Amino acid sequence: MHSFMDLIYRGTTFTLRSLDEAELRIGKQLRESGSTVNVKNIQMVRLQKAILAVGMFSMFESTLQSGLGCDDGFAGARQVLQESGDIALAKRFELFVAAINVLKHGQGKSYKYLLAQTDPLPFRVRGPDEGSFNEGDVSEISTLIEVTDRFVTDSAQMIEDIGKVVHKVRGIYL
Repeated sequence: MHSFMDLIYRGTTFTLRSLDEAELRIGKQLRESGSTVNVKNIQMVRLQKAILAVGMFSMFESTLQSGLGCDDGFAGARQVLQESGDIALAKRFELFVAAINVLKHGQGKSYKYLLAQTDPLPFRVRGPDEGSFNEGDVSEISTLIEVTDRFVTDSAQMIEDIGKVVHKVRGIYL
């Protein structure tokens, strides 16, 4: 089997392409009929994108644990990023880990951490008083992070970038 790093971006783009094709078909059906089935189907596509993002991070953590021989894969990645001196990637990693934690757990430390950021985030976070990301969008699901195709591909790219740093610093292929 090819390595996780060889497959993650390829698998992510393949899955997103398939979901986008389904979304186009469902969107056409939705324009013809606003039935509950069509609304549920378009929301299901959005939910699948959130599940894809959470799942790839879970698999990445497992891959890090195995590759780095540690009990906490993300702590291991943080150590490698610190050794590399790649501050920008380390910051991006923390933001995406927090976003995934918010998708998994909702409001909490990670949500507060993201709300407290003063620099622009590479994704949208729903504010505590915000009802929705896009008023009237029937495809929207109830999450505190807006999971777009870009969010998912940026997550996969960041995972790939960390894999390259792990290889450069530790000589380990993930």
